[in-house]
Amino acid sequence: MNPQDIKSMTLAEIQADFSKTGLPAFRARQVFHWLHRGAASFDEMTDQSLAFRSTLSEQYYIAGAAVEKKQKSKLDGTVKYLFRLHDGELVESVVMDYHHGRTICISTQVGCKMNCAFCATGKSGFSRNLAPSEMLAQIQAAQADLGTRISNVVMMGMGEPLDNYENVLRFLELVSSSEGMNIGMRHISLSTCGIVDKIYDLAEKKLQLTLSISLHAPNDEIRSRTMPVNRRWGVGELLKACRYYGEITGRRISFEYAMISGVNDSDACAKELAGRLKGTLSHVNLIPVNNVTGAGFQKSSADRLKRFSAILSEKGIPVTVRRTLGSDIDASCGQLRRRYNKEVDSVESLQ
Repeated sequence: MNPQDIKSMTLAEIQADFSKTGLPAFRARQVFHWLHRGAASFDEMTDQSLAFRSTLSEQYYIAGAAVEKKQKSKLDGTVKYLFRLHDGELVESVVMDYHHGRTICISTQVGCKMNCAFCATGKSGFSRNLAPSEMLAQIQAAQADLGTRISNVVMMGMGEPLDNYENVLRFLELVSSSEGMNIGMRHISLSTCGIVDKIYDLAEKKLQLTLSISLHAPNDEIRSRTMPVNRRWGVGELLKACRYYGEITGRRISFEYAMISGVNDSDACAKELAGRLKGTLSHVNLIPVNNVTGAGFQKSSADRLKRFSAILSEKGIPVTVRRTLGSDIDASCGQLRRRYNKEVDSVESLQ
């Protein structure tokens, strides 16, 4: 029998599994607490007997995330991690300091299928989904390395969360558990490029997290050029789903808008975007686009950002410009992994 991924199991599931296999069910809560405090092995569970720990190691395994590479910004203290998983795959996480606490941006997949034109992750292809335990492990590994608690989670790293829907839901249940890491839903943001059917499904869950939509364009012509997902679900369908989500959950949606010079940053785009979002429970977050190698995009000028923001405000659309963090360490998702893999390939080719 192959060992099971115990950290991806809920407390109730561990209790049931222990009972089924003859293990003492009352131990399940103790083991669950150890797992969510970040125990990397069963040997760390020192209040359990040696025999019990040995049995656990035969029937289960604990998914972890080992620090492969770490970068720290000299400008603002942002920390970027490249984590190696049990099968050798690499994922990225970024830890940022805000006035409301320390926030981690985690990955939900190894790579991504969405292939957005301005994103470094998609250019490396897709390998696999992450298990709930591997999402938890990123938070735990960062906390252990930094020696501090992380209070906020952003699911905006490598991958498309709603393309890994069931595992993401399980992660959300685990990370918010009062007996686990106890990070409340209002401290969690989930970002999607617009998987419309899953937005409807997520709405029915009525979770109190923040849903962020990577919109990046006011119309189908521009969005389809930069985001292939738009050819499946156009802007109209996406915004209809967003309005439904807002009505069902009562939660304001954050629309992420990467400002790309000469592509989506004109006055006309700003006015069209304002018209599209009128009446929607929303907030627009303008983002200076990252300079991704091979993408050929340049970020909008400061004056253009200011003008675009002013138009949205004049039209009654709440808007902010995202503060750039970690600019000296390529803190946007996918960049460190791409560069690291290229460096490894270069070394291996010389051997």
